[in-house]
Amino acid sequence: MRSPRRSKFRHHALSAALLSALAVPTVNAQVAETDSATELDRVTVTGQIAYRDRSEATAPTLSYGLDYFQRFEPLTVGDMLKRVPSVGFVSDVLEYDGARLRGLDPGYTQILINGRKVPGAGGDRSFYVDRIPAELVERIEIIRSPSANRSGDAVAGALNIVLRDAYEFDGGYLRAGALHFDDGKIKPVFGAVGSGEVGGGRLLGGVNVQGRHNPKRKRSDRFDSPDGDFVDREDQSDVRDGTDYSGNLSYTRDIGTGRLSLDGFYVHTDRTETENSREYNDPASRDRARLLSLNEQKVDIKQDNASLNARYVFDMAGGRSEIDLGYARFEDRRHDTEQEVGYDDEDSPPSFDGFEGTRILGDTRDSEFSLKLAHSRALGAAKVEFGIDGLDKRRTSALRTSEVEADDEGEPLPPYADFARQASRIEERRLDPYLMFSGKRGRVDWETGLRYETTRSKIRSIAEEGEDALRNEKDYGLLLPSAHLRFNLTEHDRLSASIARTVRRPDFNQLLPMTLEEEYGDNDFLGNPELRPETAWGLDLGYEHRLGQRGVVGLNLFYRKVRDLIEIVGTGRPSATALDDHEDAIEEFLDEHPGAGPGAPGYPVLDPDSFVFTAANVGDGRVYGAEFDLSTPLTALGLADTGVFLNYSWLDSEVDDDFGQRRFNNQPRSVLNVGFIQDLPTLGMSFGASYRRQGDAYSRVLGEEVTTHYGADLEAFVEKRFGSRVAVRLTGSNLLNASKDENFNKFNTLGEQLDRQFDEYEREREKAGPVYQLVVRYAF
Repeated sequence: MRSPRRSKFRHHALSAALLSALAVPTVNAQVAETDSATELDRVTVTGQIAYRDRSEATAPTLSYGLDYFQRFEPLTVGDMLKRVPSVGFVSDVLEYDGARLRGLDPGYTQILINGRKVPGAGGDRSFYVDRIPAELVERIEIIRSPSANRSGDAVAGALNIVLRDAYEFDGGYLRAGALHFDDGKIKPVFGAVGSGEVGGGRLLGGVNVQGRHNPKRKRSDRFDSPDGDFVDREDQSDVRDGTDYSGNLSYTRDIGTGRLSLDGFYVHTDRTETENSREYNDPASRDRARLLSLNEQKVDIKQDNASLNARYVFDMAGGRSEIDLGYARFEDRRHDTEQEVGYDDEDSPPSFDGFEGTRILGDTRDSEFSLKLAHSRALGAAKVEFGIDGLDKRRTSALRTSEVEADDEGEPLPPYADFARQASRIEERRLDPYLMFSGKRGRVDWETGLRYETTRSKIRSIAEEGEDALRNEKDYGLLLPSAHLRFNLTEHDRLSASIARTVRRPDFNQLLPMTLEEEYGDNDFLGNPELRPETAWGLDLGYEHRLGQRGVVGLNLFYRKVRDLIEIVGTGRPSATALDDHEDAIEEFLDEHPGAGPGAPGYPVLDPDSFVFTAANVGDGRVYGAEFDLSTPLTALGLADTGVFLNYSWLDSEVDDDFGQRRFNNQPRSVLNVGFIQDLPTLGMSFGASYRRQGDAYSRVLGEEVTTHYGADLEAFVEKRFGSRVAVRLTGSNLLNASKDENFNKFNTLGEQLDRQFDEYEREREKAGPVYQLVVRYAF
């Protein structure tokens, strides 16, 4: 058995290391500014503190290099994004997958890798950012408002993940270490990157192996209403375990008047999610006599994420031309088995009531082929750029389900067989021409442009085996203007203003014309292939000031007016549950009145209380907020070796649904990040801490209303450097044992939700312990 004292010892050891470092007097030394992008990892090893970069793009952009995050040894891009302004998550504790820029659903945020769109497993077209190891990344850009030469799928903004490339990086490094979790599990960490001259060009290659583990504990208490009687309690262990294997290559060579760039990456995820839960009819007892059910669920997940790109930029016709080809593919295969033994609570103690199991086999494959042709040239004092982006997207999804049961206690479940199959295929072809002008006049940098996005989609779906496939087609086009101004007040101060029209295309699952029974309580859901995309006009106003040589402070205000919001609406048709209840009532009536027919006294009349719902474009919404960020050394206070980081975002929104006004679902009210790094040059050491707090979020859909509260997250590190090539880091994350608390209001029907007639009220608490990581880096 693992002693609880060991966990406390590790926690105190890290705290003592931090306190001892604090007690050492610092020697203030002015650190020379460097513009060298090719010494990224050596900068980290030599102890220079990195700050947020000041982007020179006219469109409002924040840029964060890997060295900004690296002292805390992030595992994934998700771990990196949790430190930047306005990015929220509603994932499980210690999981950072669906990035929510400005707190909006991940489908409102465009995820780019090297400036290109990438497919993902999410039905809302989102990309799981925790599937990309942090070691592949050179920098992350937050593009608050899009330009005409980029896709307009960015209502909340875009996150551009720029991977290392051979032209920007020189040298190499090795990284090795291990992570220790509070359940005693140890996972390996290994990475290697090297770059040099090959065949007249430059080649970069990297490999990375990242152990993943997340043990959580959950407890749920259920009542018949918020102030009602206790119903049952569920204790659950939830462990996510796996390994990510990744590699990337980049080759750059000058050919003729241009430069050829080839790059690619591959990430394989092997992951298992295991949940074990017990339900009791007592709020405190774990007595076998109080047991209501035993549930075991295991999900085996294998994911492959790959991207290949070729780009040639060359002089032509008095300007600069670009040809860009790309192919990206995402595969997600899941093997989900859930088995439950139930006990009848009417007996004392509860008696065996059945043993059932469900196996779901899921397979999703999403691929995109892209082509870009562009040309830019001087036009008087301005610059003109025009081009066309093409995209061919194909997404196939198959779901096979088998349900089995055993009636007698001790009897094993029969083999899973007779799988019911659902399948779909979605094709989208886009051809998006654009025209953009930019220039500089005095102290003003400006950019304006038009983008016309056309989409031709085909949907083919099979709801059940043996049924004829349903086919739907839809074409639409959208004109997306954009304009950006940056006024350089002084060498250190600048104002920016941006306006742009953006788009969010419908969720794949909302488009499929298949009926999902009891998707919302007793209500069914039918997809709508005629959905139009949501569009938004957005405004950003910002101010940025440079502090000394390396510091920067900024404030940004944003507003989005979203039109044609997609919401769940009723069709008026009775649900499968209502029809089944009606058939049962007729059968009971005929048993008592043989030979009776419709119209006979007392013959049951269909009076449904649950219905079929669908998705439709209804109403508008507003999103607005303020974003503040600060990243600077404390040179003005005589502390040149002390760096501080602070960003705070206040977020709000308004949406009208069938129940009244609410915020956009799961938008946190605020996101706060604050931290510091202290370098001790004479000792070759550094230490620092980072604190994160996300505001409460609320979600309301048909049949369920959820309030989510996140606990604070504290991380810390201590680093010792040996010369200019070796660094050893000890990091601790989740040092406050962060929790996620959710309150669920559950209803069976729309009428009951309006009348506040609860089916169930549930309070769930999820908690995870600290994680410690020891890493050695060697730069060469």
